Order: sequence, then C-alpha cells, then structure tokens
Amino acid sequence: MRMHVWNAICDGLYKTFIYQDRWEWFLRGLGYTILISFTAVMLGMLIGTLAALGKLSKIKPIKWISSMYIDIIRGTPTMVQLLIIYFIIFAKVNLSPWIVGALGFAINSGAYVAEIVRGGILSIDKGQTEAGRSLGLTSSQTMLYIIMPQTIKNILPALANEFIVLIKETAVIGMISNIDLLGAAKKVQGRTYDYLYPLLGAAIIYYAVIKILSILLAKLEARLRKADVR
Repeated sequence: MRMHVWNAICDGLYKTFIYQDRWEWFLRGLGYTILISFTAVMLGMLIGTLAALGKLSKIKPIKWISSMYIDIIRGTPTMVQLLIIYFIIFAKVNLSPWIVGALGFAINSGAYVAEIVRGGILSIDKGQTEAGRSLGLTSSQTMLYIIMPQTIKNILPALANEFIVLIKETAVIGMISNIDLLGAAKKVQGRTYDYLYPLLGAAIIYYAVIKILSILLAKLEARLRKADVR
C-alpha cells in the first residue's frame, strides 16, 4: 500500500515537473511573476507618491482628483480593474500581456502606496517643515530635501510589504494570460488532468519566494531600528 502511494506521488511529480522539462514552465512563470510585481511596485511608488502629494495639496481640483483615484481604486476589485484595462482601455493596442498586467497592478498598487506615503508625510513633525522654511527653502524644496527623505525611511518596510502582497495578487493575471506562475500550473493541468501537483507546486514556490522576501524585510526593519537608535 505504501509503495503504491509512493509510486503515485513520484509519478505525479514526474508528470508535473520532469516530463518534457515542464519545470521550465514554472521557472518562466516565476520570472514573469517577479517581473510584473517589480515593475508594478516601481510604477506604483511613482503614481502613489504623486497621488499622496496631490491629496495633501491645497489646490482643490488636484486634491479632488487624487482623492477620487484613491477611493475608486481601493473600492473596486483588482480583477475588475485588470479586465477593464486589458479588454477595454488597451483592447486595440498591441501590448504584451505582462506589460498590461504591470500597468494594471501599478495603478492598483499606487492607490495603496499613496495612503502609505501620505501617512508617512503626516508622521513627520511639523517643526521639520518650519525649519526648512526658516532656512530659506521653498515649500517644494522643503518637501523634496527634508520631508521626503525622512518619509521614505519610515515607510520603506511598508513599501516592501506592498511588494510581497503584490506578488501574490499577480495570480489574477491569469484572467488575461497564462504567463505567470499560476498560468504555468494551469498549463500542466491541461496536459495531466491533475490539479493536485501543479497547484501544490505553484503554492510551494509562492511560499518560498514570499518567505525569502519576508526574511529580507525583517532584516531591513532591524537595520533601520538600529540606525534610529544610533
């Protein structure tokens, strides 16, 4: 009985990863997952910073637009946003699915990053702004050279955590193309008619990547705490 179970497990693993070099599908899918996540978080940081500054702006139209963007994106499902971007906005544009996916996730991530950045800016003591103005700096210069460097240091762990969350959310890209890690598992399923090993393999790979990033994040936070103590 045990031998039969062991043979079934080995056969499942062989068909999922070894046969026809299917491990390469998972490796390629993981590469796309990380590429999409990294691109999205970089663009999301840019969009989010601009949205945060817009929401803090004293110019009402800019503040209104930024607030609406954050409210709408945070209030609608990621999947719906991705489908709208791919099948409506970029329907007639010949772009690679990973580029469209990265743009979609960047727009989604930007709304959450905006609140992280806004919270980080508001956490800086107002005396810092007053000190900058007393040195003859303009509002923009004070924000750029005094407030933002401190803000980035404070929110860096939260931004790194956003990257981790984004890696898991990229599984939604399977709605437009099977190029990511979960897409590789779905391709294997279509050939083996077995859901267990492909999905279990994808889950383990996701977990391993997230675990490594979580450990690196913990080390980053510890180093930042030590720097604050000094």
